[in-house]
Amino acid sequence: MNNSYTIEEVSQLLKVSKLTVYDLIKKNELPAYRVGRQMRVDYQDLESYKSKNKTGKVLEDPILPGENKELKNSKKQVVISGQDIVLDMLSKYIETHTQLTPLRLYNGSLNSLVSMYNGECDVVSVHLFDGDTNEYNIPYVKRLLVSQPFLLINLVCRNAGIYVQQGNPKKIKTWSDLANPDITIVNREKGSGARVLLDEQLRINGISQEALHGYEKELTSHLTIASAVASGQADAGIGIENAAKMVNVDFIPLIKEQYDLVILKTKENSQLLKVIKEAVNSNEYRSQLEQLNGYDLTLTGKIIFES
Repeated sequence: MNNSYTIEEVSQLLKVSKLTVYDLIKKNELPAYRVGRQMRVDYQDLESYKSKNKTGKVLEDPILPGENKELKNSKKQVVISGQDIVLDMLSKYIETHTQLTPLRLYNGSLNSLVSMYNGECDVVSVHLFDGDTNEYNIPYVKRLLVSQPFLLINLVCRNAGIYVQQGNPKKIKTWSDLANPDITIVNREKGSGARVLLDEQLRINGISQEALHGYEKELTSHLTIASAVASGQADAGIGIENAAKMVNVDFIPLIKEQYDLVILKTKENSQLLKVIKEAVNSNEYRSQLEQLNGYDLTLTGKIIFES
């Protein structure tokens, strides 16, 4: 018997979505704790939650002293999925300026898009390169959300490329150089935009995954990839420029990627669509973005595609 469960395991046991489980945790109805980047729920706490609900009691989000119950209950929660700090800043803006309550999920681009398809996310960020069209995002979103109208709006553009050790001792310059037998890489997890970018570049250049030493070793963020290279655990890794400035690695820029937001065009999302458009075009939010390194705001707020 398990002593604890992941969020996905809890959702399967309760036969609800992961979003519902996160909501229970946020409302303090289901105790949870964090191990690294993963939330876990103890077996006894899950059993206690199930037992309490068998009594027919209705568990409500507690109203704090001085808090307006009607206003609290009127706040709609929106789930924003993606890993870049610009999404944390966007969430803070929404929380400060609207009656919406943002919840953050830190999933990769492709996994976030699948979660939206399954009804588990309201806003997702994507940076998915398509080697056949040389485009970002549109081909993937159109294929996956083929039956649902959506809006694709640019948040920022970012330099993506290869992290190398200081001084670039292995003389890495191109994607093809990663196949050199004396080079070890560290990879991003499946479903992340960086993993898609690498896989597409390997396909375009006719390089097999097996040719890359370290391809199977996965980490889950740009910063951890850059840190692994800085510490000598690998010679190279794929990521964005901003993370390279936080640790002692050099960065080889190879592509300018679009970091876009996807929002479904539904009746329920009419307010959310308006809020997102106002936020990304506001002087306040743009001024915050301008403080970051490695980001291009040329397309920020532009509607890239609308179905």
